[in-house]
Amino acid sequence: MTAASATPTAPALDLVRTGGPKGDSSWLEHVLGWTLAVVVAMFVTQVGWL
Repeated sequence: MTAASATPTAPALDLVRTGGPKGDSSWLEHVLGWTLAVVVAMFVTQVGWL
């Protein structure tokens, strides 16, 4: 391996992204996400899976 092939071609932050919302996402996405989490928790509690 040469020094040229060992240098990264993209910044480390771009390689770590998981595909989630960006840091500047709106508050509506956060509210909907928490609402979904609460609804799923209520469903699981009612069904009795856990």
